[in-house]
Amino acid sequence: MSALLESYVAGSWRRATDDGTPVLDAATDEEVVRISATGIDRAAMVDHARSVGGPAVRALTFHERAGLLKALGQHLSGVKDELYALSARTGATRRDSLVDVDGGIGTLFAYASKGRRELPNDTVVLDGAPEPLGRGGTFVGQHVYTSRPGVAVQINAFNFPVWGLLEKLAPAFLAGLPTIVKPASQTAYVTERVVRHIVDSGLLPEGSLQLLCGSPEGLLEALTVQDSVAFTGSASTAEKLRRHDAVVRGGVRLGVEADSLNCSILGPDVTAEDPEFDLFVKGVVTEMTVKAGQKCTAIRRALVPAPMADAVTEAITARLAKVTVGDPTDDAVRMGALVSLAQRDEVRRAVKALLASSDVVFGDPEHVDVVGADATAGAFMAPILLRARPGADEPHDVEPFGPVCTVMTYDGLDDAVGLAARGRGSLVGSLVTHDPDVARTVTLGLAPWHGRILVLDRDSAAESTGHGSPLPPLVHGGPGRAGGGEELGGARGVLAHMQRTALQGSPDLLTAVTGTWAPGAGRTESDVHPFRKSLAELAVGDTIRSARRTVSPDDIARFAELTGDTFYAHTDPEAAAANPLFGGIVAHGYLVVSLAAGLFVDPDPGPVLANFGVDHLRFLTPVKAGDDIAVTLTVKQITPRSSADYGEVRWDALVTNADGDPVATYDVLTLVAKTWPQEA
Repeated sequence: MSALLESYVAGSWRRATDDGTPVLDAATDEEVVRISATGIDRAAMVDHARSVGGPAVRALTFHERAGLLKALGQHLSGVKDELYALSARTGATRRDSLVDVDGGIGTLFAYASKGRRELPNDTVVLDGAPEPLGRGGTFVGQHVYTSRPGVAVQINAFNFPVWGLLEKLAPAFLAGLPTIVKPASQTAYVTERVVRHIVDSGLLPEGSLQLLCGSPEGLLEALTVQDSVAFTGSASTAEKLRRHDAVVRGGVRLGVEADSLNCSILGPDVTAEDPEFDLFVKGVVTEMTVKAGQKCTAIRRALVPAPMADAVTEAITARLAKVTVGDPTDDAVRMGALVSLAQRDEVRRAVKALLASSDVVFGDPEHVDVVGADATAGAFMAPILLRARPGADEPHDVEPFGPVCTVMTYDGLDDAVGLAARGRGSLVGSLVTHDPDVARTVTLGLAPWHGRILVLDRDSAAESTGHGSPLPPLVHGGPGRAGGGEELGGARGVLAHMQRTALQGSPDLLTAVTGTWAPGAGRTESDVHPFRKSLAELAVGDTIRSARRTVSPDDIARFAELTGDTFYAHTDPEAAAANPLFGGIVAHGYLVVSLAAGLFVDPDPGPVLANFGVDHLRFLTPVKAGDDIAVTLTVKQITPRSSADYGEVRWDALVTNADGDPVATYDVLTLVAKTWPQEA
C-alpha cells in the first residue's frame, strides 16, 4: 500500500486516522498515494489561521509581503524538475507541466512586483482622492482598503495543482489573509509537495498557509463573515457551495470559477491564405491538446464563417493527425493522458451527448494509438474534432472537459456574437481577425458574456500568450455559467480580498489614520528646507512656502522660442485676446510648472536624489504676463523601499497667483535617501 498523504494543520503535518482512498497514476493506473482527511480537525485549522497566521501576515507591510513572495518564487524555482516529474503522474507532458509549474511560480513573481510597485509600503491602501464633504474644507471623505481578520479558503480543481494553489495564494497573502488550500484529490500529491517545500523553506509566517488533503466536510462550518472561499470546479459543486449555510446566512464570501464553453471566432475577413487562418487553426489545436484539453479556458466551440468551414475543418484535422498521444514522460509525445479513467469516461459521455447534433470528423472516442504506454491501462483518449449540424443545441450546453472541440458555422457578425452568447457566460473568448471594424463589432458584442477576450492577428501573434493562458495582470473569471467570480487582475486581485471603507472626518484626523496628507490638514514649517531632510527626518505634512516670482512677457517669449511651442495664446496678442478663456497672452502651463520648480528646489547635493515624475497635473487658472506666482510644497506620502537605501516621497504642490487663486496643482515624486550623508 502506498503512502497516505498528510495535511499541514496548525503548524504540523497530520495523518488521517484511516487508510484512505487510492489515487492512481493517470498513464499507468498504478497507485501513487492514498488520500483521506478523516480525523483532521478543520476547526483547528481555521482557528490557527485566525489567531496565528493572520496577525503575523497583517503585521507586515505590502512591500514586506511582496518580498516574501519573491523569495518564495526563487525557492520554488529550484525544485521545478522534481515537480515536473511528479506532475507527469497526473498525465501531464513536460509542456503541460510548464504551464502549471512555471505559470504558478511566475504568478508569484508577478505579484511580488505588483506589490512593490503599485501598493504602498504600509498596511492601508487609499482608493481615490479625498472627497470634500463641506464648503469650509474641515469635513472630508476618503475611501480606504484594509485587511480583513479572516481566512482565505481555496478549493481547487485537479487540472492545475501548482498554478491553482499559487495564483490564489499570492493575492490573498498580499492582502494580509492566511490561506487554507484544499486541492482536488486526484492531483493533491503535487500540491502537497509544493506546500512541503514552502513550509520547509520557512519563508512564510507560520499559519499563513495550511493544507487539507481529502474531504473539506466541516471546513465551511468553521468559517464566519470575515472569511472567503475561492472555488474552481464544476457548476454542480459550485451550486452546492452557494446553498451552504455559511454562505447563505453566515456571510462567507464565495468566488466561483466553474464550467465554461469558451469559443474562438474566425473573422469573416480571413482567407485560407492569410496568416490569421493558420493562427486560428493552431490556436484550436493547441487548446485541444495542452493538458489533454482539461483546461477551464480551452476552446470548446470553433465558430467559422460558413464558406470557410471545409477549409478550417481540413486544416485542423491535418494538424491533429500529427499529434502523438502516450507516455507523458516521452519527449516525442504531444498529448498525455486525462487525469483518470473516470474523467475519460466522463468526456466520452459528453462526446456521446454532442453526437446528437454533431458528427466526428477526426478521432475515435473509444480508441487511440498510444506511444510508449498501455492504452488499456492509462486514461488515454484521442483528440476529437466534431462538426455541428445546422441548428445544433448541444455544443452550447455540454462541456466535454477533455480534448474535444466542435466546429460551428455562422452567417454574419450578429450570428457569430449570438452563437458565442449561447454559452451563457465564458471565461475567455478569442477573435482572429485583421479587420478593425470586425474587431470592434465582435469584441463589443462578446464583452458582456466574457471575462477576457483575445483579439489576435498577425501583428500581435509573436508576443501573444494564446487563447487559454490567464495572466497575472488581467482578471481571470467570467459571468454567468463561468461562475461570476474574478481572480488575478494585478492589484485588483489583492483589493478584492480587502474591505473598502468610506472614512469621514477632518483632514487632520484622516491624515493621522491613513498616513497620507489630506488637503486642508495641518502643515509643519521649519527653518530647514524639506529637501535637506533625509527619509528618516521627513514627516508627512512638512511644508515649504516659496517666495513669489513675476512671470514676465520675456519669460513667455523665451520659453516659446526655446521649446518651439508657439501656440497663439502665448505668442499672438490679438488672437489671444479673442480667446474667451484667456483674453490676452498667457504663460505656457509647462512654463508655470518649470518656474515653480525653480521656486522650491534646493540646488545643493542632498538627500533628494532624483525627481522621477509628476502625477495629477492640472492647470486651473491662466497665468498672464505680469502675474505673480508662488508654490506651497507639502510632504504627502512617504514610502521607504525595503530593498534600497532610499524611498519615495510624494509632495503636494499648489501653485497660486497673487490673489491666492490656485494656478496649478500636482504631485511631485522624488527619491530621497534614507539617511544623509549616506554611508560609504
